[in-house]
Amino acid sequence: MEKVLIIDDDPDMVEAMKVVLESKNYEVHIAKSGEEGLREMRRDKPALIILDVMMETTDKGFDVAREIKWDPQYKDIPILMLTAIKERTGLDFGKEAGDENWLPVDDYCDKPLHPEDLIAKVDHLLKKHNP
Repeated sequence: MEKVLIIDDDPDMVEAMKVVLESKNYEVHIAKSGEEGLREMRRDKPALIILDVMMETTDKGFDVAREIKWDPQYKDIPILMLTAIKERTGLDFGKEAGDENWLPVDDYCDKPLHPEDLIAKVDHLLKKHNP
């Protein structure tokens, strides 16, 4: 059973994703802040991370993504950034996704994401990074 770590402070969104992922036999771990997410990642290295942007600060997710991808021990963990930042601020960072310095994530999606799309994204990233 592959471990997925969700780092997001929206309890409703987290619960919805958890139910969907567990229905497909993923083991889901949850962190409610960027710092808690980094601790959880180091304690129990997940196969994939789903990361929000706006948590403790409006851009905390960007900092967390950079910290993960710049660490040689964890840089290969795929990150799916799933955020409502566009809806809340009007800013769209989708084009920057994948930029090593600015937004080093493996995929970027706006919330809400339909359950079947979430599973498709997770499955794709795991297959791509663990052939």
